[in-house]
Amino acid sequence: MIEMELKKELIEEKKRKKLIDDESKLGFGIYFTDHMFSMKYSEAKAKEKDKGWYDARIHPYAPLVLDPAAIVFHYGQEIFEGLKAYRWKSGEIYLFRPMKNLERMQASAERLVMQPFDKDFVLDAMKELVKIEKDWVPRSPMTSLYIRPTYIGTKPILGVQPSTEYLFYIILSPVGAYYSTGFNPVKILVEENYVRAAPGGVGFTKAGGNYASSLLAAKKAHDSGCTQVLWLDAAQHKYVEEVGTMNQFFVINDKILTAPLTGSILPGVTRDSILVMAKDYGYKVEERQVSIDEVITASENGTLTEAFGTGTAAVVTPVGELIYKGKHMVINGGKVGKITQRFYDDLVAIQYGTKKDPYDWLVKVC
Repeated sequence: MIEMELKKELIEEKKRKKLIDDESKLGFGIYFTDHMFSMKYSEAKAKEKDKGWYDARIHPYAPLVLDPAAIVFHYGQEIFEGLKAYRWKSGEIYLFRPMKNLERMQASAERLVMQPFDKDFVLDAMKELVKIEKDWVPRSPMTSLYIRPTYIGTKPILGVQPSTEYLFYIILSPVGAYYSTGFNPVKILVEENYVRAAPGGVGFTKAGGNYASSLLAAKKAHDSGCTQVLWLDAAQHKYVEEVGTMNQFFVINDKILTAPLTGSILPGVTRDSILVMAKDYGYKVEERQVSIDEVITASENGTLTEAFGTGTAAVVTPVGELIYKGKHMVINGGKVGKITQRFYDDLVAIQYGTKKDPYDWLVKVC
């Protein structure tokens, strides 16, 4: 672990903001806490102590001051993560699989030629930040504190190259349900023309550019009355990959199917959790290529019985309808399936402490 001091510059208690009284109006990513964490990297300091990382602080939430020529603005050297802190009925606060997120962030950093960071140090800083902002962890059912670690290249230079200076920061946001409709089946448009990622690219990373390139297709989906986009593979437009903010699962012939991690889809933490639970429950699970034609055929012959997405923001989201080339595929009568419901109920119960965590996924904050 880096021998670096974590400094604290805290706002006086009487001057701090308060969480809104009506937690049903939290929305998602609208409000932000009083404090944030940040640390910097400089190649010039790399020969000194701390391997180039310095100025690790928890300090008041504030705008960033960056040079207009910063690499992040021009060449998109930026990655981020998303995880949550949950308040139990006892008042205790827990993180869900935080190291899994930091390991994925490290993999993203490596792909974008960004300097490695000490995951243990960042986890300790994250826990300390959440502890300081514990009053911002909401108490209502299905609310949580969303945690957004972000890592950007800040060197001011025009020229395509890795940055030699970086900023790593974490901000916190109390949130309610990701979808305003709550845990109800969503309608998804299967994208016919645009692609999200290709083999050999950065689809497996949580890079901002992946999301920017998805916006046009997402707008197209929203304009057609759908909630999300289901992406197909870049080479053939044939195989199902993932949804805009979720990994995608199908239940066909009593088997749970999902796309394999071949480099073009995000290795979701919730995806991994569901796969662990599914095998533990005795379900037949296959991580393999699933063609859209296979989904259509299964829909027509009745063997497609459920579909759902998984992700940190919404946990498990039932899919009630797919639209592809004007064809509407209604799944399970547009209702939540038994398997989908079980995964949602059990995973949420682990996160909120109403069911024992048999996998040691939870990390206590306070």
